[in-house]
Amino acid sequence: MNEFAYFDRENLTKIATSHQEVYRKAKPFPHIVFNNLFPEEVLTQALSEFPDPKDPRWMHYKGETEKKLASRDERFIGPFTRHFLYALNSAPFIEFLEQLTGIEGLIPDPHFEGGGLHQIESAGLLKIHADFNKHPRLRLDRRLNILIYLNKNWDESYGGHLELWNKEMTQCEQKILPVFNRTVIFSTTFYSYHGHPDPLTCPESMTRKSLALYYYSNGRPLGETVRTHSTLFQKRAGEGWKAHKKKWSIRPKKWIQKYFPQLFYK
Repeated sequence: MNEFAYFDRENLTKIATSHQEVYRKAKPFPHIVFNNLFPEEVLTQALSEFPDPKDPRWMHYKGETEKKLASRDERFIGPFTRHFLYALNSAPFIEFLEQLTGIEGLIPDPHFEGGGLHQIESAGLLKIHADFNKHPRLRLDRRLNILIYLNKNWDESYGGHLELWNKEMTQCEQKILPVFNRTVIFSTTFYSYHGHPDPLTCPESMTRKSLALYYYSNGRPLGETVRTHSTLFQKRAGEGWKAHKKKWSIRPKKWIQKYFPQLFYK
């Protein structure tokens, strides 16, 4: 394991404490954008392991609301990248996230459910949405997302900005260009609407690459509590695609979730 991927508690504590207020007061929901949070050597090595989009092991999403590629499990991920992801699930980094966000009792996801490697080809997109709120295996509450972008020489004209929308879906309040070594951390609720809803216009030889990790807790604040749901896609004004949202209640379908959990995967 490259020495640069080791997380120093003292340094992480300094970063967390100096950015707490920025994170917690951010609009439209708590979030922060870090540039160069990780050593360039670490992410360059992770990028060198990133699978080609034509690799048959990718999971393909081809619907109206999402056109993207995602890793199926960690066996698909290169050895260096895999150990980097393990480090992001380690105690020093979890403590950093708790100090930064104020969310106590964060639990990492050893299964990388819905996370891991993401790749979007030219003309791909991911409509505005709120994420699934329960881990399908662990039944924990999803609280935090981390997106780490690996896109060198990414031009503004290519699009692919991560958009953060307000609760009423009336305004995009933040647009974040997915450039190399840019990390976005944000709290997840049933109204933390985000995505990149317009098709990428990058050259066909390029793709939008990212690492995604999600963190959970056993329970969540009362004001954020809702029934179990899958991804909740939202329409912007004037959009006409058919699928609006998918929602499942845990109560009448508890036995289905127990015996057929794959039906509830994102």
